[in-house]
Amino acid sequence: MENKSTITPQEIEKCREIFNKITTYYYGKMVGQERLGMALLASIMCNGHILLESVPGLAKTTAAKTMTEAVNGTFSRIQCTPDLLPSDIVGTQILNYKTNAFETKLGPVCANFVLLDEINRSSAKTQSAMLEVMQEQQVTIGGAIYKMPEIFTVIATQNPIEQEGTYLLAEAQLDRFLLKEKLTYPNPDQEFEILNRMEREVFKTSQAVATLEDVKYLQDLTKRVYIDDAIKKYIISIINATRYPDKYINPELAQYITMGASTRGGIALMEVAKAVALMRCRNYVTPDDVKTLVQSVLRHRISLNYAAVADGVTEEQIIDTIVGAVQTP
Repeated sequence: MENKSTITPQEIEKCREIFNKITTYYYGKMVGQERLGMALLASIMCNGHILLESVPGLAKTTAAKTMTEAVNGTFSRIQCTPDLLPSDIVGTQILNYKTNAFETKLGPVCANFVLLDEINRSSAKTQSAMLEVMQEQQVTIGGAIYKMPEIFTVIATQNPIEQEGTYLLAEAQLDRFLLKEKLTYPNPDQEFEILNRMEREVFKTSQAVATLEDVKYLQDLTKRVYIDDAIKKYIISIINATRYPDKYINPELAQYITMGASTRGGIALMEVAKAVALMRCRNYVTPDDVKTLVQSVLRHRISLNYAAVADGVTEEQIIDTIVGAVQTP
């Protein structure tokens, strides 16, 4: 018997139209960075948060603003510095001298898309203020709770090179990010196209091609994508292999892992696989959908020791080895 929640061909076609509008607008401004576009879209579809890592000047802010413009969402940018206070982000109470009463002023975090620029430059206390917002999608000011918008995505950036004046993100906060994407330099042809678009001032124009209602439609549909028990067990096997790597991969590589992925990592991998399946206009998940963004889901959820750094072993190498060792259904 057909499941009542099965996504219909008409719904798939509507998804295709929304995807085409958003991606056409995105790539009309962005050059290259295909994986970043997919990762941002997956984060929005799952109503999750994404961490972007790269050296300055690789269009992280432009990508975040472009995706926001495409769906006509509200956008706020927070430049993180060591002296940034939690109240600068979430808001505070201000005394109104006319009424002699305190009034609540919500901070810039109350937007559909929040860009936390160079998050690792803010202090641990300020970073921790984001935990409730990212996980519970609410802030508490003066004992009162204020809900975030229904569509709420935090896009944080960090520079992996500089160490001066930076604070490492705690594992608990890293785990709150659905995805972590690493950006690389464009090739010469792409950079040539970037210069041409800058000359034509392409980046200064903005136009909404979709709505927040379209985003909500995609989010609701993503939850309904079918995932078989065999795929769920496949995801569990991958997560389990990060915790007990010596049972799956070469002991020489296994020794580099100090901590594996949490249960939240498995949930994230399932949600992202559903989003990827829907992007490919399917109403069911395949193993390839799980593998597509597995690095982005797990690279910040496994910890490597100093020996891995010394030997030049990366999280991506470990993840690829683990995925290759786990039997595909």
